[in-house]
Amino acid sequence: MDMLSFVRDFNLLLAVILTLAYFYQLVYLVIGLTRRKRRALEQEVRQHRYAAVICARNESNVIADLIQDLKRQNYPAELLDVYVVADNCTDDTAAVSRKAGAIVYERFNKVQVGKGYAMDYLFHRLKAEGRTGYEGFFVFDADNHVDPNFVPAMNRTFDSGKYDALTSYRNSKNFGDNWISAGYGLWFLREARFLSGPRMALGTNCHVSGTGFLVSARLVEENGGWPFHLLTEDIEFSVNCAIQGKRIGYCEDAVIYDEQPVTFKQSWDQRLRWSKGFYQVDFKYGLGLLKNCFKGGRRGFSCYDMLMTVAPGMLLTLLGIVFNAIVLVACLNETTYMAKLVIDETMGFLGMAVVNFYLGLFLFGVVTTATEWKKIQVAPAQKVLYLFTFPIFMFTYVPISVAALVRRVEWKPIYHGAKGSLRAQE
Repeated sequence: MDMLSFVRDFNLLLAVILTLAYFYQLVYLVIGLTRRKRRALEQEVRQHRYAAVICARNESNVIADLIQDLKRQNYPAELLDVYVVADNCTDDTAAVSRKAGAIVYERFNKVQVGKGYAMDYLFHRLKAEGRTGYEGFFVFDADNHVDPNFVPAMNRTFDSGKYDALTSYRNSKNFGDNWISAGYGLWFLREARFLSGPRMALGTNCHVSGTGFLVSARLVEENGGWPFHLLTEDIEFSVNCAIQGKRIGYCEDAVIYDEQPVTFKQSWDQRLRWSKGFYQVDFKYGLGLLKNCFKGGRRGFSCYDMLMTVAPGMLLTLLGIVFNAIVLVACLNETTYMAKLVIDETMGFLGMAVVNFYLGLFLFGVVTTATEWKKIQVAPAQKVLYLFTFPIFMFTYVPISVAALVRRVEWKPIYHGAKGSLRAQE
């Protein structure tokens, strides 16, 4: 086989693998575009007792607002307690949280660092102290703004008894700050509309996304607390649920507003942690997911869906780019006709890879912005502008994915309290 045929066959093979692996997400796209929101049925719903859990490290400038949001829920106050784990704090997060009305535990552990450890600590403390009357736990980040109807909406879905955990509709407090916050915002809106919504419509598993989710107390008890301590403990939990056959649903009427990073340095650090965490999940759970894919039914497909979510698809794309770049460099000094054909082939592949990447993400941005237009709280001109910067934001995942492969990554705090945030504007 000559070099030209080898390059063409290699590129074709990569394209076929990626297309077959992710084709089902085109089905999600169609469902997301055509699915109409269901009206809630008028039926009697039992009000369950919950605890809201906030793990915070040096969040004194924003946490009181979140606690007040939770205190103002359109839900009986006696059925919703608010707990804060002030985790390795060096500021007055604990004092501010107590003053706002939360039950506060202070934790100091410089070895076991991260949200997963803080949650596990709280669940064990609650059990040891006999605070076991809760049927579910809401999990929030300290910077969140929570819609007043969040808890009653989640309660309606939880009361069906079908789900072990629920995720919510994640919007952004500071979508319009700059192209970075808008990039995050569009991605999370895309998750809600074109991943969680279609999964719920098809009856397959959703996944929780860091904040704004509910986990049943029964599942916490079965897990012996929160034994998920990888850098992306939310994805680890979701993958574990898929493997164990536990159901994660979605409540689109439950809305939270999350604050996004606005500097590239903070965004790099956060997404580097996410990327490293995905690799950790791949290593720990990849084989288990693959085995369960063949069980068929809802569980099998949910495992396949999660495998594709955590699978290093970006690495296959990078493999194609690196392979073609190496071949291109090797042939540049050659003067033969065959070398020229190989150069044309590799340059064509690299050019099309960039164009297709940009256009694909641009179109995703377009359909997300069009379907969620009224929920994006910025001026129309900004909505249009950020369609063009969204692919650039996503393209920065390429160097981040490479760096995550070779670098040691640890959790780093993200500053919250942006002046341009939704909360600041209220």
